[in-house]
Amino acid sequence: MEPDPATAGLGAAWARVHEVVLQAQTAAEAVSQLVEVAQQLIPLAAGAGISLVDEDGVCTTVAATDAVVAQADALQYELGEGPCLRAWDTVSVQYVPDTTTDPRWPEWGRTVARAGIRSALSVPLVVQGQEIGAIQVYAAEPHAFTDHEEYLLSLLAGPAAALLGDARTRRQPPRLDDTVQEAVTDRDRIERAVGVLMERRQLTESTARTSLLDTSRAQRETLAQTADHVLDDTDPPA
Repeated sequence: MEPDPATAGLGAAWARVHEVVLQAQTAAEAVSQLVEVAQQLIPLAAGAGISLVDEDGVCTTVAATDAVVAQADALQYELGEGPCLRAWDTVSVQYVPDTTTDPRWPEWGRTVARAGIRSALSVPLVVQGQEIGAIQVYAAEPHAFTDHEEYLLSLLAGPAAALLGDARTRRQPPRLDDTVQEAVTDRDRIERAVGVLMERRQLTESTARTSLLDTSRAQRETLAQTADHVLDDTDPPA
């Protein structure tokens, strides 16, 4: 079976995440650098951000690559709707293929389109079973993101959620090396689950990843949670 060309890119992405988290002095610095990593690693991403929702439901953008991202996020908070808020509220990935035609959030879509945002992808942040926010990327082109970008952003969501989890309850942030270890464990479980699906269903690597994504969407779980079901041989049938 031919290796998936995306595998090398995923390996490089994960190496970059490790480098960022290990070299950062604080959790806040690591989170700020993670959005830069998201923008760099997702080819058509024009910008990226991370939103945090506190226990009172107040939303804040804790990291953004630029002012346009911050403004697009802030408009969602002002309107009380949008892909980031929906990702957090439903614990599910939200994809806006074209902000000028997506019917779910027309006012938000029209406004951000005028600012040059034509598509968006938002993945929920979940830590210890609790949704705490979302990580999002925006693009200047419509239909900019595919399952591969969703998979990559979902991997980045793991360390971002770990870094921000205690901030939501105003406790001491986690040790950065602990965050790295947790993220490594999550990534390893996900990749092992992909391998299991490849063997069990005779799938290509790309198709196995898509299958894992499809199940996580349907079950409203993180990739790591869905991977656990696969590894425990309790995953729902495709």
